[in-house]
Amino acid sequence: MEHKLKSVLSGTGFYLLLAVCLITAAVSGWYLLFAGDKPAVEEAPPTETVIAPVENAYVPQPEPEETEPPVEASAPVEVEIVPVMPEVKVDDTPVMAEPPRLVVEPLKGEVLMAFSMDQLVYSPTMADWRTHDGMDISAKPGTSVLAATAGTVSSVEDHPLMGTTVVIDHEGGYTTTYSNLQAKPTVEPGDLVTAGQIIGAVGTTAAAEAAQSPHLHFSVTRDGEAVDPSAFLKS
Repeated sequence: MEHKLKSVLSGTGFYLLLAVCLITAAVSGWYLLFAGDKPAVEEAPPTETVIAPVENAYVPQPEPEETEPPVEASAPVEVEIVPVMPEVKVDDTPVMAEPPRLVVEPLKGEVLMAFSMDQLVYSPTMADWRTHDGMDISAKPGTSVLAATAGTVSSVEDHPLMGTTVVIDHEGGYTTTYSNLQAKPTVEPGDLVTAGQIIGAVGTTAAAEAAQSPHLHFSVTRDGEAVDPSAFLKS
């Protein structure tokens, strides 16, 4: 057999085998070269699928839009409250100066008996010792008696012991009393008098002081309490 194989591979057999191999290679190359030039098979277009509407079908709802988270409330800011001062109205009305209280002596004369409320004094008319709530100023009958200061006449009377008497009310709770006047004074209750105005004249009508020479009995009270007339006249 080895002898047969050598016979084939030598001489004409060798060339025949070589030719077969070349032909086989040529056929394979041609196929590979021209097989890719064939037109590709066209794909069929996609078919459109129509979906019929279905009643009561579930329709997806759009998702709610995201909202910003709520802003946390910040701590309250302390505000200092400044009190508003009320408007002060200034009264620019000019102030009129009040005239000073004018006090005058009811008349000029010698003091026969002074004021004495803390010590007893002798009364020549009553022949006893007693207090004296005023001052007795000596004067001739008919001498004008003046209002010691401005005021209102509160009463005019005929006192059983002190005779004809005029009482005048003044500011500050003061009251002045003029006794032993002539029977007819020049003022009446309710009259407004000024300091130094004539209100009557010296008389001899006071039975309780008849033993003394003609005079004016002048007394002063403040809120009902007897006051020394001499101190009042100096005020």
